[in-house]
Amino acid sequence: MELTPRIAERLKVLPAQPGVYIMKDEQGNIIYIGKAKILKNRVRQYFHNTKSQLPKVKSMVNHIYDLEYIITDNEMEALILECNLIKKYRPKYNISLKDDKSYPYIKITMNEDYPRVFVTRKVSHDGAKYFGPYASAYATKETVNILKRMYPVRTCNINIEDRMGKIRECLYYYIGECKAPCTGRISKDDYVAMCREICEFLEGHQDRLIAILQEKMENHVKSLEFEKAMELRDQIESIKKISCGQKVFKTREKDMDIISYHFSDKDLCIQVFFVREGKLVDREHFFFSGIDGENIKETLTQFVEQFYSNISHVPAEVVIQEEIDELKLIGDWLSAKRGTNVRMTVPKRGEKKDFVNMVEKNAKDMLENYRERLRNDMQSSKEALGELMDYLELSDKPYRIEAYDISNIQGTNSVASMIVFENGQSKNSDYRRFKIKTVTGPNDYSSMMEVIERRFVHSIEEAEKLKSEGIDPEEGKFTTFPDLIMVDGGRGQINVCRQVLNEVGFDIPVCGMVKDDRHRTRGLIYNNKEINIPMNSNAFRLITAIQNEAHRFAINYHRYLRQKQEVKSVLDDISGIGKTRRNELLKYFGSAEAVSKANVEELKKVPSMNAKAAEQVYNYFAGSK
Repeated sequence: MELTPRIAERLKVLPAQPGVYIMKDEQGNIIYIGKAKILKNRVRQYFHNTKSQLPKVKSMVNHIYDLEYIITDNEMEALILECNLIKKYRPKYNISLKDDKSYPYIKITMNEDYPRVFVTRKVSHDGAKYFGPYASAYATKETVNILKRMYPVRTCNINIEDRMGKIRECLYYYIGECKAPCTGRISKDDYVAMCREICEFLEGHQDRLIAILQEKMENHVKSLEFEKAMELRDQIESIKKISCGQKVFKTREKDMDIISYHFSDKDLCIQVFFVREGKLVDREHFFFSGIDGENIKETLTQFVEQFYSNISHVPAEVVIQEEIDELKLIGDWLSAKRGTNVRMTVPKRGEKKDFVNMVEKNAKDMLENYRERLRNDMQSSKEALGELMDYLELSDKPYRIEAYDISNIQGTNSVASMIVFENGQSKNSDYRRFKIKTVTGPNDYSSMMEVIERRFVHSIEEAEKLKSEGIDPEEGKFTTFPDLIMVDGGRGQINVCRQVLNEVGFDIPVCGMVKDDRHRTRGLIYNNKEINIPMNSNAFRLITAIQNEAHRFAINYHRYLRQKQEVKSVLDDISGIGKTRRNELLKYFGSAEAVSKANVEELKKVPSMNAKAAEQVYNYFAGSK
């Protein structure tokens, strides 16, 4: 390809050192991030021998307008930096894990005299025991709830040794959800033994635990302590019920992840099985579309890098279906992350190969189900748009629908959401959030006017700017216009929306989504007429989904701003806690609520917190309880 002067100049100064390269388009957007052992050699490959490149790479190269690089000391640093930058910028041509998240763990604070059990997404080397990761946050919380019913451990974070004899039992004791170690209702040894039994269960030793409990139950029966025996009987039944869903792997390897995939017609499903203590505790799957068959190895490599950059716990072994690029480098990175050696295994035969084949079968089944579900969703969406067109008497199906909702509480922290559905499916990348700037008090009409004006005036300005730069206006972020606008409200919201559209020169149909007395979707208002749509129709389901999504997106943003404001005011009221300490506390604990539950020793672990500051924070929250 013919190099632009800018690219040619950049290629001349590339160093023969390891690092990360960053590709950008004409708008300055980062479109690809990669790592290299030798930057000069790797980056130049993109602009030479382009005939042999895969279609995806050719497309990317055609959009490269500028490039930058960051030199690192070694390949390992380049790998870590690449993972962090991809997670931050989510470039278009890097693979994207759509559920990029930290996974939930069950934490038992065995480093405390009186341990607690709760769900966390952060793993620290603090002496506590962590079990997981689990793919389902709901299932993890349910497991913890069941464990707490079986073993009523405390949920508070008070210093029991200091408060012993100074407080009374709380409500949790009287409803049977805590053994009240704070008042001596259970001895320290018995309480810790109860927590050890929880660990036994989570480590997969259910049979051993059941045998211990049965022996205790029989002893209670012999002693005529029938209530205690019945309590243990119920615990045994609960353990049997929640442990039966775990599949046992007949392997000596207790802690490993198994990664396999199935590829068909440019669609790829990667499946990960989590094996802990020789048991399959959970699994997760990821779908990718538009994958070239010759590009699977690169995709699998990027997947492994991104997946383990997002996960806290690294197992002792990672079993992979096929060899990936830089297997040893990634293994060294995972070993450093885990703190002990991590084996990267690509089995050719034996039991691990059988495991890989089993995971591949699951990936194949998942991909086939995904396609079937996708076909059904597309058909339903097509029918829904057709019905909507008929109900509103539109000339064409509304391919792009934008919906707006206002959220505030008594006029404070007023925000608005703009959500987008294209071809009947949500398009999250086009969602926008607005903080209301010109309206004070609970005035939804004026707020809606501001939002619609900002959205469309900005689109005009962006289109003019792109056009003056010789760029197709359709390449802009706000320059794609809707075929239909929906507002969460009635005639008043519709009228103010139409008024603004007329003033800025747009003629777009606007309808209102109305709810009944129970706050459920009822129908639409369009051209001053209320249109009742059958509840069993595809159109009704689409409208309900749009209305709920617009409301959810607005509420979440409003809640975020409100919590941010509350957090700031709470921590700012503590003497000796300035901006630096406040930010480090929030970064370390994740929320003001978590800070309020921390004891002095935990607070002292924050880098900027000395003993005096930690006591001030602890005493502040202790005094407010």
